[in-house]
Amino acid sequence: MVEGSMTQGAGQGPEVERTATLRDFRVPAYVHETGPYAHSTHPGEAPGPVAEPVAYPQEYTPTERDLPVINRGDTLQVTVDPAPVTPPAAGPGPLFVVGDVHGYLDELVTALQEKGLIDAAGRWCAGTSRLWFLGDFTDRGPDGIGVIDLVMRLSAEAAAAGGYCKALMGNHELLLLGAKRFGDTPVNSGAGTATFQAAWLLNGGQKTDMDRLQDHHLQWMARLDALTETDGHLLVHSDTTAYLDYGDSIEAVNDNVRETLTRNDADEVWDLFRKFTKRFSFRDEGGADAVRSLLDTYGGTRIVHGHSPIPYLLGEVGSEDGEDSTGPLVEGPHVYADGLAIAMDGGVTMAGKLLVQQLPLNI
Repeated sequence: MVEGSMTQGAGQGPEVERTATLRDFRVPAYVHETGPYAHSTHPGEAPGPVAEPVAYPQEYTPTERDLPVINRGDTLQVTVDPAPVTPPAAGPGPLFVVGDVHGYLDELVTALQEKGLIDAAGRWCAGTSRLWFLGDFTDRGPDGIGVIDLVMRLSAEAAAAGGYCKALMGNHELLLLGAKRFGDTPVNSGAGTATFQAAWLLNGGQKTDMDRLQDHHLQWMARLDALTETDGHLLVHSDTTAYLDYGDSIEAVNDNVRETLTRNDADEVWDLFRKFTKRFSFRDEGGADAVRSLLDTYGGTRIVHGHSPIPYLLGEVGSEDGEDSTGPLVEGPHVYADGLAIAMDGGVTMAGKLLVQQLPLNI
């Protein structure tokens, strides 16, 4: 036993087995004080007077009545809140898709609010919901850059809430990128010489969009996926089988499209734009087989696309430049090709309807 050990009383001899005495349960001096707590003494300081405890025989074991009692008024009562219970992880939220927007920002905001995806201030309020835009954000309408800004902001807000807001690349994103990068540089169009600038203006390019286009918009558009599959739905922009030219898997197609844009060859980007501009592959005879060729290659049980306005698919006369003031009657998505295809472009550019739809459709 080392001299001065805390288990040995001051002035005692060698350690012997004994039963604890009241001295072992001594109460600090401040318990008996009525004023503010006394400061603790430091080594070398003389401790203040302490009341001498009552002596008990060495073999005596203290009972409850011998132990000092600290009144409740001498203690600080602390309320401890129970640890928060983490709710079990929920599954993915509901899935929504948005058809072509083409710069119609006000109509987009209204449609998203009607579905409960954004609030009155235009902020994401749909929690874990999942939202996919099918492409074509600019051209023809008044505020394409405003649309892109909204989608980019909602992407961050949805992710913070546990959901997501994502977008696919449309042919008009390719057209705007080409007009900005290549301007009047001649390209081989397959039918003579063309330029991205001329094609962009011909297809509803808006000078106000080009004036406000910034690097972060260009980077965002260039990184968009061309297609994706979720909940059994193959999501694409264009109703064409041209995606098969760029790979036999979703990952391969998306990688090859991005690499094409990265190489920055005007003719190569033009060919990509031209292929993504094709339409009506699912509408006529053999349309269902065309859909199946995509589903068999990339997965999914139904294809969901934008690009071709529903009035066009139904054979109704209309103009994407809004020349027909009466507008077609579009109630919702159009299901066709033996029920394998869902068209989502409601023809907002021809006074139709900007469609936001929850999937799956019960049709």
